[in-house]
Amino acid sequence: MILPDGYSDVPAGKIATIVTSLEMLSPAPSRPVSAGGRWDLQRMERPSPDLYRDLYRRVGQDWLWFSRLRLGDAALAAIIEDPAVEIYALTVDGVAEGLVELDYREPGECELAFFGVTAPMISTAAGRWLMNHAVERAWSRPIRRFWVHTCTLDHPKALAFYVRSGFVPFRQQVEVDDDPRLTGDAPPGAAAHVPVIRSRGS
Repeated sequence: MILPDGYSDVPAGKIATIVTSLEMLSPAPSRPVSAGGRWDLQRMERPSPDLYRDLYRRVGQDWLWFSRLRLGDAALAAIIEDPAVEIYALTVDGVAEGLVELDYREPGECELAFFGVTAPMISTAAGRWLMNHAVERAWSRPIRRFWVHTCTLDHPKALAFYVRSGFVPFRQQVEVDDDPRLTGDAPPGAAAHVPVIRSRGS
């Protein structure tokens, strides 16, 4: 559906975001970054749903990541245990502080399904370091396209970060969904930069 020009109301209890999809059609060069020191990249081989959700929440809660939290154990395991999905953790002194999920289930493509670092790692070079590794690993398979999407609920610098990393925007969409803070999928205080709109009288 194509939205008409002008304002479109978002129902109470919902959130709306502009989603930008970006793609990379050949490997981008690594961006300069200081040595990580305590940083390491570890493959998460067949992580349990609880282990995966813990890292997913710590990375994404402030940005209202919720799609994976609405999946039951079996549905989530079917994704994260798929041999065409690779999951990596950025670790600091052995503690997972960043997430990279590479999805090769579409032949010839790799989707950067989830990418981010925990709050203490933001504004360090960890994101750049992690992206360098993500690009390198994505293109280690014979793909034609590496792509990702971000949205206006995300960190305000996320879109520019992806562009600097070599991705080119190719599509924008509007996504409307139930507010995860009202469904119990996110704490009520998550993502203070996004207002909660309740029905009047509720």
